[in-house]
Amino acid sequence: MSELSGLRALVTGGASGIGLATARALAGRGAAVAVLDLEASGVPEPLYPVKADVRDDMSVRLAVEEAATRLGGLDILVNNAGTGAIGTVEDNPDEEWHRVMDVNVLGIVRTTRAALPHLRRSAHAAIVNTCSIGATAGLPQRALYCASKGAVLSLTLAMAADHVREGIRVNCVNPGTADTPWVARLLDAADDPQAERAALNARQPMGRLVTADEVAAAIVYLASPAAASVTGTALAVDGGMQGLRLRPAAGS
Repeated sequence: MSELSGLRALVTGGASGIGLATARALAGRGAAVAVLDLEASGVPEPLYPVKADVRDDMSVRLAVEEAATRLGGLDILVNNAGTGAIGTVEDNPDEEWHRVMDVNVLGIVRTTRAALPHLRRSAHAAIVNTCSIGATAGLPQRALYCASKGAVLSLTLAMAADHVREGIRVNCVNPGTADTPWVARLLDAADDPQAERAALNARQPMGRLVTADEVAAAIVYLASPAAASVTGTALAVDGGMQGLRLRPAAGS
């Protein structure tokens, strides 16, 4: 498959989980792909690694320039770098609120700001932000995380409005709970990991966690020429969690 042949993509947080699945999927469809991460050196070929901390503006600017120089420009930016937090509004101190917002919201701002001059020169410019079901549904023990992803959803819509006349499309994906290394660490820390996984599976109407490859496929679609008329859209990849209200299964 080579429908993305000739396009150049940068994926943040691309060394693992959804980011790595997305980078591989983009490359598999013919794109030249750079991966920006705190530890990007281990990413497999043909992905090009660039090291940066999305909390550091200069680090991001240098990494984006390195990626654009290596690839010969940028057509696609996937803002996937993010972090999580557990707890109610009482549980996280101000410092944790600042940290999560710095990564999940300002990280997108910094990377997009650095990439825009390159995207404006592209005949096919697309930005895809990784948002979350937490932006549209109240999740217990996720107050800070949901607040940050609500900001990502609003930011996506505002960016889409700001840049549509420049030929730059901006969309986001809203994954449900995905089977990623971060979720695996949460499960490992639970008192009963097996019961916690069963509860997470049951929370999504399809009865299982979303896979990283499924989220990556949605990101690739939004980034591709096939979605040339799609902008300002949040695409849910959540096993029906956002929109379905099922009756309890018989016997439950």
